[in-house]
Parts: sequence; C-alpha cells; structure tokens
Amino acid sequence: MTAAPAVLFDIDGTLVDSNYLHVFAWQQAFDDIGVTVDAWRIHRGIGMDGTRLVTELCPDLEDVDAAKDAHSRRYEALAPLLHPLPGALELLDAVAAAGLQVVLATSAPEDELATLREVLGRDDIVSAITSSEDVDTAKPQPDIVAVALQRADVPADRAVFVGDAVWDVRAATRAGVATIALRSGGYGRAELESEGAAAVYDDPADLLEQFAASLLGKLASA
Repeated sequence: MTAAPAVLFDIDGTLVDSNYLHVFAWQQAFDDIGVTVDAWRIHRGIGMDGTRLVTELCPDLEDVDAAKDAHSRRYEALAPLLHPLPGALELLDAVAAAGLQVVLATSAPEDELATLREVLGRDDIVSAITSSEDVDTAKPQPDIVAVALQRADVPADRAVFVGDAVWDVRAATRAGVATIALRSGGYGRAELESEGAAAVYDDPADLLEQFAASLLGKLASA
C-alpha cells in the first residue's frame, strides 16, 4: 500500500510561538559565557543548526558546546511561556482529517522537542518525527527533510514542507520539496519568496483559512 502524502512541519516559529524565546535564551547564554551579541543578529540565525549559529555569530569562540549548553538551560527556564501559534492545533487536525500524514520535521534537540510536543498535544495524529539526533548537520542542509521523507515513506513530490525561516525554505528546496512559509517566525514575505517559498501566509490560522486553495488542499485532492 502506498503511504499517504505527507505534510512536513517545522515546529519552532511555525506551530509554536518560540522563536523570540530562543532569541532571548541565546542572548542570555552568550552573556553567561562573556560574549555580547545583538538580538537582531541572533534572530537572523534562529532555525539554523545550533552549532552553525554559534560559529557564525561568534567565529572566535573556542567552546561552542558551552554556548549551546547555556542556551538549553536558559530556554528550559522560559518553557512555561511557550504556546501554540493561532490556528496551529486546528491546522494539524485539518491535515490529518484530509487524509494526509502529519510529520514533525524538526531539528530541535530531543529535550526541546519533548517540550514542544507537550505544548502541541497532538502525538496521536503524528505519523513521524525527526530531531537533531537524526542528522550531523541540520538546516539549511536538506538532511533532516530527507529523513522526514524516508520516515513518512513518500517521495519529495508527494510532500509539502511548512516552515517559517529562510533556513526551512532552503533545506526543503534542496530536498526537492515544495515549501509553504509562514511569517510567524519573523521573516518577511519578500525574503521567504526569494528563497523559493511557493506560498507565504501570516500564520497557521491564515493557512488554515485558505486550506482548500493551498498546496495542502491540492496535495489532499491529488
């Protein structure tokens, strides 16, 4: 039996309002290790691989793991502030009801992923999940998208990726998967479109409202 088409969802900034908490956690983490990094520069890196984020922002930093560990501690303290973005849970339900697979294609570490899954509370309709442990290098490399496709047992042309950052769009495009981008992560429409996003919506609620006419509706009816 052929597996149902799949919708691959990023989580941070796409389904859960977490991007700016990550910015604050990273800013605190850098301060903890005696480095000052402007918040706007950190925001530009949210969504990419954590090691790459640190090395790009602090190229002379010798102990990258110290920064990443500090971020994990700071982010965990902010976890009570996490909540689903408007329409996120309803969008997941609509995807499942349309007969499509719900796949969480994230490169978040396992501890953060556990928290995000708890915030969403939709494990019963999720068919596959990825995490940072599944690849050596996360977004914008396409590896995590490839793993998600493999676990969903679908080719790239039977999937759509939903993300919020330029790193999501680059990774999915490199994997040959059409991408829907959401502005809820803080990136502008023009920038997301220039990276190759097939469509851009404000947030999950906006995408849900236009579900039938979107790539998700077309995927369900194909």
